[in-house]
Amino acid sequence: MNLRRLGAIVVKELRQLRRDRMTLAMIVGIPVMQLVLFGYAINLNLRGLDAAIADQAGTAGSRALVMDMLATGVVAPARDARTPQELMAMLKRGEISVGIAIPPDFERRRIDGREAVQVLVDGSDTVVQGAAQQLAQVPLQARSNTTSTTPASPGQISVVSFYNPERRSAVNIVPGLIGIILTMTMVMFTSVAIVRERERGNMELLIATPLSRSELMIGKVLPYAVIGLVQTTLVLLLGIWLFQVPVRGSVLDVYLAAVLLIVANLTLGLLISTKAQSQFQSMQMTMFVFLPSILLSGFMFPFAGMPTVVQWIAEVLPLTHFLRLIRGVMLRGAGLFELWPDVLALLAFTAVMMTAAIMRFRKRLD
Repeated sequence: MNLRRLGAIVVKELRQLRRDRMTLAMIVGIPVMQLVLFGYAINLNLRGLDAAIADQAGTAGSRALVMDMLATGVVAPARDARTPQELMAMLKRGEISVGIAIPPDFERRRIDGREAVQVLVDGSDTVVQGAAQQLAQVPLQARSNTTSTTPASPGQISVVSFYNPERRSAVNIVPGLIGIILTMTMVMFTSVAIVRERERGNMELLIATPLSRSELMIGKVLPYAVIGLVQTTLVLLLGIWLFQVPVRGSVLDVYLAAVLLIVANLTLGLLISTKAQSQFQSMQMTMFVFLPSILLSGFMFPFAGMPTVVQWIAEVLPLTHFLRLIRGVMLRGAGLFELWPDVLALLAFTAVMMTAAIMRFRKRLD
């Protein structure tokens, strides 16, 4: 072995690596991203869950109980409610994760030792279920200026879990896997679409055709959209057959939500493809999208446990909104019209990405 020749190869590779800005970004970016996401953004100790409180008693004792529950930091008031029915409607729409229902006869129930408070929990997220159990440990006591505090009997605060009372993890994971699979495959497929045409020498043929940029971009998207629907069908059938995952909402809404995510991811992949210079580069850029999507969307780790700044970043990711849609439809039986903010978010993301991809693409070789 000639050390001089070996050294020349090492120097050549280092110089080539220095000129490859994308690879350099991956060398620095991936460790930094993982450190920040795992060390700062991911928090398994849930705090500040969106909650609504229906205090029909309105007594000093009920208000004191509410203050004690908020003092735990587990829940934070996000909506106003007057009745338990309103709490249930908010849970179904995904507006809150926890609802606290205090009946009009709260004081009588407390004195008699009966169930006096119900904590209604969106059980489609098993982590939220576990966090909400802490509210059952809050002391239920009477407070007045003339009497001493009286501790509650066990069971006077009950936690009622909806949509997944058995706390089966598959019920929560399988709908999310639809989004994970579609994100991984759709972005990957289209991120190499334009680059592959250049590398195979087909760009010359496309330049000679009367196709407009919009026609070419949309034509690249449509075949993969069909593939995405096939993948959605496979995951749904296997989830129902192997894991008994329920589909409480409309199957049509499930597919419409899948279409929204498919198109959003395909347009993102096209934008990446117009930026990348090679298929390898497009794969690298795809990783920058896929890793945050898994970690920040709420699929692996609870969304409510993330810092506010990270939640803002997660709101840009299509998978974040799809998870809310698919879990709302499949597990809570909600309709897409009830989840319209996330529908609009996916439509806006698609419009922005497609417009950017069309503007960046040029029918030329340079």
